[in-house]
Amino acid sequence: MDKLTGTARKHLRGLAHRLSPVVIIGYEGVSDSVIKTIAKALDDHELIKVKFNKFKEEKKPLSLDIETKTKSHMVGLIGNVAIFYKQNPDEKKRKITLN
Repeated sequence: MDKLTGTARKHLRGLAHRLSPVVIIGYEGVSDSVIKTIAKALDDHELIKVKFNKFKEEKKPLSLDIETKTKSHMVGLIGNVAIFYKQNPDEKKRKITLN
């Protein structure tokens, strides 16, 4: 998927406002199992929040690592919560449409 425009990012942040975090980063950090969990959540929901309970000081580089490993887009980083988006490759299963 191509880069997201500023307008698309803003739209996705607005949609994410009502969402609760589906993955919480704890003592294990960003392990392979956490990456798999995030990838599965992105496949299921397209737009998710990830909360950093631990490693708060490293949240930006860890979020960029998650973005790379899950092939998703980090839409925003607000406080200790990162918002990720990954468009479903199957058009029939897409829940979010971007202009």
